[in-house]
Amino acid sequence: MTMVVSFSDYAAPARRLAETMGRDYRTIEVHSFPDGESRVQIPLNLPAHLIICESLDRPNGKLIELLLAVKTARNSGTTHITLVAPYLCYMRQDKAFHPGEAVSQRIIGEFLGGLVDDLITVDAHLHRIKDLHQVIPIKNAINLTAATALGEFLAQQPFSPLLLGPDAESRQWVEQVASAGGFDTAVARKERVSDTEVHITLPEIDFRDRIIVLVDDVASSGHTLAEAAQQAKQAGAKQVFGLITHALFAAGAEELLHKAGIEKIWSSDSICHASNTIFLAGMLAESLQPLIRN
Repeated sequence: MTMVVSFSDYAAPARRLAETMGRDYRTIEVHSFPDGESRVQIPLNLPAHLIICESLDRPNGKLIELLLAVKTARNSGTTHITLVAPYLCYMRQDKAFHPGEAVSQRIIGEFLGGLVDDLITVDAHLHRIKDLHQVIPIKNAINLTAATALGEFLAQQPFSPLLLGPDAESRQWVEQVASAGGFDTAVARKERVSDTEVHITLPEIDFRDRIIVLVDDVASSGHTLAEAAQQAKQAGAKQVFGLITHALFAAGAEELLHKAGIEKIWSSDSICHASNTIFLAGMLAESLQPLIRN
């Protein structure tokens, strides 16, 4: 029988996935040595088809541990491995902007494509690339969206918000979230100055006394959402909330967002975080069903 396994940092969402699918769950054990190396120990008696559910935030150590786990599982008799990585790392850098830069999207995509047989992710951060198969050269490279789940969550709240996207790239995604609840939408214009400095220009609409939900796929440094929140508050917004798929949150990001006037952040469990409110097990299980071999 197909089994779900994960590393301890992502055990809770992986267990939810296993329970939703009616499959057994086991944890891959990792011991970190003082020199930074990892000892990886997979469960015994693994089946022929293994689902590894592991989000790839903070990826540099995780990619090595994933490599060790997959190779050990194959050496132990597992013949088919499906990776469920709700957050997929290194997808931003899809071209070399300066001479000598690594195109990390292509490199990591080829690495993962050579490692596993299927890959499922959620709202991969793709810009110039529209199809995940262009990045990960395997038959089943599936990029799901959490937009409907986020919209359905908002539809259960006791208010009707205006959904605000922080930049032009967010327009299509914000509209998908809004369609689940019939919400109004607006999109700001963003000028990025550096990793920690952005300029946001709000659209020319009336924000007075509106409840604003800032919608984005990723929150990392928090500067984009913080600037958008400050602008919305200055324009007269009554309350500002944040709704995101991937709660990456670099150090200090949450404090920055609260100081900017964001009262609460809601996120999916693509990355384990205290803000997790939208659970992805159902949509992941549905996508996995056609891939199950036993």
